[in-house]
Amino acid sequence: MKIVIATHNRHKVEEIKDILSDLSFELLSLDNFPEIGEIIEDGETLEENARKKAREVFQTIQNSKFKIQNLISLADDTGLEVDALAGRPGVYSARYSGENATYRQNNEKLLGELRNIPLDNRTAKFRCVISIIGNGIDEVAVGEMRGRIVEDERGTNGFGYDPLFMPDGYDITYAEMDSGLKNKLSHRALALEDAKKILLKLVGAGGSRSII
Repeated sequence: MKIVIATHNRHKVEEIKDILSDLSFELLSLDNFPEIGEIIEDGETLEENARKKAREVFQTIQNSKFKIQNLISLADDTGLEVDALAGRPGVYSARYSGENATYRQNNEKLLGELRNIPLDNRTAKFRCVISIIGNGIDEVAVGEMRGRIVEDERGTNGFGYDPLFMPDGYDITYAEMDSGLKNKLSHRALALEDAKKILLKLVGAGGSRSII
C-alpha cells in the first residue's frame, strides 16, 4: 500500500513521515508528482479542506499515467483557534495575513491582535483533521492540543505558529521542543495516531503493504 501525503509543504512532509516512520507503508508526497499543483483550500471547515485535498490528489493520480494500485491519499488541514479572537484564525491559519503570507507575517498579525492581553487569557487550541481517501475508503482522523499563545516568538524549531504556541503542561513552545518530543504530543501527532489505527485496520481487512 502506498500513501501519498497530499502536500508540497516540506516541513509538514518531514513531520508526518517522522510520525509514521514505524509503519511499513511506502510514503510519497506531491514532490513525487510535480504535475499536481497546490489545491485551493476554499472549504468552510478543516474537514472540508482536508477531504478536498485528499480526494483531488487521489483522483488525479488514478486518472493519470501514474495510476497506482493500493493507493491511499492522506491530507491534513490544521487550524489554530484562539479563544480571545472568537476562534480565529481557524480555517484561515495558513493565510491569516493574506494569500502567500509567510509564517512570520502570520505570527506578527496574531501577536498584534493579542497585544495587551495577559497570558492567562491567551488560551488556544490547535486542531488537525486528517482525511484518508482510497478506493472505497473515506475516513477522518482528528487531533487536538490546548495551550496558550506566548507574548513573543520563542524557539527556532518547527514551523508556522510553533514559536507562539505553548501546550498545556509545558513551559516551552513547540518551537523550543526537539522534534522527538513535539512529534509525540502535538495535535498532528494525535491525529496521525488516530490515522494509524485506521490504516492498520485497512491492512487487516485485506490491504497489501509495500516496504519502504
